[in-house]
Amino acid sequence: MGSSSLVISPRKLRSDVYSYSYENDSNTPLVISVLASLIERTMSRNERIAKNCTWPLSNKTRVFDCHEIPDMTIQSYLERIFRYTRAGPSVYVVAYVYIDRFCQANPGFRINSRNVHRLLITTIMVASKYVEDMNYRNSYFARVGGLGTMELNKLELDFLFLMGFKLHVNVSVFESYCCHLEREVSIGGGYHIEKTLRCAEEIKSRRCGERRFNQIARIMM
Repeated sequence: MGSSSLVISPRKLRSDVYSYSYENDSNTPLVISVLASLIERTMSRNERIAKNCTWPLSNKTRVFDCHEIPDMTIQSYLERIFRYTRAGPSVYVVAYVYIDRFCQANPGFRINSRNVHRLLITTIMVASKYVEDMNYRNSYFARVGGLGTMELNKLELDFLFLMGFKLHVNVSVFESYCCHLEREVSIGGGYHIEKTLRCAEEIKSRRCGERRFNQIARIMM
């Protein structure tokens, strides 16, 4: 079942976070779509700000910049991580906490299309280690994220030092970020989430069409 069939509601988000089951739920958890929507809007805001002013960039945080921007939407990238790592919905809430803390600890850092994918795979891997009892090796997360093992190892280490190793998330903090995600759904956020889902589906269908065209072209050559 595709991600576009998700029920978009605060109650659904909370249900996923606290009681999601891989055996009983075939849909992608709503928290992934909400997180993708929030990050994409943050990126758009940062791009608008960048056009009007400049801010001092930290060379330390440039470690997350990639040479080539991945040809994958945030929604698709998060779905891929979820599909292959099976990290629970609560991992993505904790990853959201870490991203927020990272940005606060490094004021010169701005999430953009060049650093967002590497930041996501790093924070989700670190959050998974914090939340889950059992985890895949870094080498597996690296393959899922499209990175080399040594590269992801370095990103993880840099991230931990830039965060000051502040990884503990107590219940009240976790709950407050869940509430923030719920507000994102209830206060007009549903439109942006639906838009994110539609764009991801359109890109997927367009790529499938391009692959079929290329296959036909090869046969005719």
